[in-house]
Amino acid sequence: MQLKTLQEIIKKKENKSEFAIVTNLTTGNSEIFEKGKSLSKEFEKFADQINAFFHSKKNGIIEGTDIFVESYIRPIKVIIVGAVHIAQYLVNFASSLNFEISVIDPRGYFATEQRFPNMKIINKWPDEAFKEIETNSNTALIALTHDPKIDDPALQHAIKNKFYYIGALGSKKTHANRCERLKEAGFSDKEINQIHGPIGIKLGGRAAPEIALSIIAQLVAETYKK
Repeated sequence: MQLKTLQEIIKKKENKSEFAIVTNLTTGNSEIFEKGKSLSKEFEKFADQINAFFHSKKNGIIEGTDIFVESYIRPIKVIIVGAVHIAQYLVNFASSLNFEISVIDPRGYFATEQRFPNMKIINKWPDEAFKEIETNSNTALIALTHDPKIDDPALQHAIKNKFYYIGALGSKKTHANRCERLKEAGFSDKEINQIHGPIGIKLGGRAAPEIALSIIAQLVAETYKK
């Protein structure tokens, strides 16, 4: 690998850019692949297969070749608003899938180190809490409190900042009321429809771990659609 390529890789990792390193295992030549950018003649004929590895966030050798693809994807940030019982199961599922998790709840008696060990906990209202979190299009929001004073500002922030996944706990009636409040706040139907509400896929369970499982399943599905 050339020094210039290595320096570029280091810089991209520091910037948390999304890219792949494509290497010909026979010649030893390596190149950086980025979405929307062309490849050199040595690798351009494998562009579709390289893109498939990159899109699926996988590493491996292209079948029938000596071309190895190593993908580097920005860590997915999952922000959980509401340190409720469901959230305790949710952080365990999310941690096992290597999501980067933050728990926001101004209610200090809920969001504690004892209830959420080794998690980033922010005991502030969402408007203040988001000042401490760097977010981007690789960020997901899960709102769980049922309290408009806590959930609504977080949902508004997620919509404005184009989070790739936004979900909110509550019944259909609760979600309808939430949508009306967001309309009154100036959000369009298209923006509001980005919210998964009621959150989670339909598993039929009502217990906290079952609800958490339905949420994480939906989150993973949306992650792989990116």
